[in-house]
Amino acid sequence: MSGGGSQAAALMTVLDLEERAPDVFVGQTPTTRLQRIFGGQVAGQALVAAGRTVAGGRGVHSLHSYFLRPGDPHEELRYTVERIRDGRSFSSRRVIACQRRRGEDVAVFALTADFHAGEHAVVAHARPMPDVPRPEELPSLADHAAGHGELAAPALEISRAVEQRPLGNPFAPEPKTPPHTQTHAWMRVAGRLPDDAAVHAAALTFVTDLTLLSAGLARVGGGWGGRYVGASLDHAVWFHAPVRADEWFLYETDSPAASAGRALCFGSIWSAGGTHVATVAQEGLIRTLGE
Repeated sequence: MSGGGSQAAALMTVLDLEERAPDVFVGQTPTTRLQRIFGGQVAGQALVAAGRTVAGGRGVHSLHSYFLRPGDPHEELRYTVERIRDGRSFSSRRVIACQRRRGEDVAVFALTADFHAGEHAVVAHARPMPDVPRPEELPSLADHAAGHGELAAPALEISRAVEQRPLGNPFAPEPKTPPHTQTHAWMRVAGRLPDDAAVHAAALTFVTDLTLLSAGLARVGGGWGGRYVGASLDHAVWFHAPVRADEWFLYETDSPAASAGRALCFGSIWSAGGTHVATVAQEGLIRTLGE
């Protein structure tokens, strides 16, 4: 799995920020054929920056973020962390990501994350994992992309560090009708990541933005690269249980509402063993080409 290892190493390079000053971190954008900043990249980097300022033993339990402006892949991203609170059990951080534009700093992304020391569970329940085929029974994203040429190229480029085994072909989706509008895909980071819960939380955050907005198109079919273009507006993740992002997990996505050019999308994530490990929410902009 040397290829997978190199992809995990590439993702670690993206998540390994430079501390430029106290509570100020700098991240880089990898060089790709698309040369764009992927939303999951900046969200994952911002979470890493926040976590670097939190005492050990407190893991992230939620993050809420806004994509304010398109990022410039040719400029470094500077993450400034504000230490909002350090309580007995919780720590809260606010992160603003800025870039230089025409000689001045402008904010491109904002994140608030909360970290918890953990405690005895008074209540404990979770959604059961859907009964779907296992990843080894499904074709890969590259298998689905065969025959779709340039239509599939952007998705393959953005997700090259992540193995995907979707249920159904995402490049030729059929419209879904209620109540069966959910989409499912098995995912994992290609290769092996360090045994660090903070790294896996950041990597999972990176992955959650890969396909979530596609749920907004599930009822019309068509997919990206044809009639439609989209952009993430905000993104939230709640972490319920530890998960290894380099082992298979099931990602279910759905969109309960869409109007005024915006689609609200939800995601649920289960480990391969059936534990509900995270819930995701995002609102995104969806337009037809030429608007």
